[in-house]
Amino acid sequence: MLTKRIIPCLDIKDGRTVKGVNFVQLRDAGDPVELAKAYSDEGADELVFLDITATVDKRKTLAELVTKVAKAINIPFTVGGGISTVEDVKVLLNAGADKISINSSAVKNPGVIDEMAREFGSQCIVVAIDTRDVDGTDYVHTHGGRKPTLLQTQAWAKEVADRGAGEILLTSMDHDGTKAGFANEITSEISSALSIPVIASGGAGNMAHFKDVFTFGKADAALAASIFHFKEVPIPELKSYLDQEGIVIRK
Repeated sequence: MLTKRIIPCLDIKDGRTVKGVNFVQLRDAGDPVELAKAYSDEGADELVFLDITATVDKRKTLAELVTKVAKAINIPFTVGGGISTVEDVKVLLNAGADKISINSSAVKNPGVIDEMAREFGSQCIVVAIDTRDVDGTDYVHTHGGRKPTLLQTQAWAKEVADRGAGEILLTSMDHDGTKAGFANEITSEISSALSIPVIASGGAGNMAHFKDVFTFGKADAALAASIFHFKEVPIPELKSYLDQEGIVIRK
């Protein structure tokens, strides 16, 4: 059985870590390099770094900051934000990223998933899907959740997997920052339908929520931000709890 992964997320704006609710109302959460090192030392399995305004502001992810973070940690590291070309991926992998995450650029040009997977291997390519329920149907949103699309989430998830994505980072915008629990239903639907790992994101508020998303949600990994940033749930305690609950996790 594959072990489940715990992944802190650093949402970066203007070189600082921030966290909001439903993708807005951002507040400062600290220095990304210091946070990254702390999470690595505490036993996080991986780290995700998202430059949340890179696509909106039409600029590239801060490669210099990526290098600093990569030097501070010894765990796999995924970087996203404003990535749209093979050259962008090369810059970030050379800066120290292990994987890259694309969202808006994949929706705009789905062929870029195939291109990146061919060039770097599927294991390097994570497609982030920001989903929101609109009148009972889940739709993909882009540009940091600001732009709705006509793509239905489940169909898009299948397409990105077919095109060569190695992993999906599924964020429920309805649950993001609410601390009311992950979106287990859609996470389970997508996890059950696909052969690639699904990282659940959005809504973590306590340790039981992680157990639920690994069991009911069938997620391969669970990502959270504010509960880790503000020391509400320490990673060592979370791992100990999951182990006691029979969830197979990385030690």
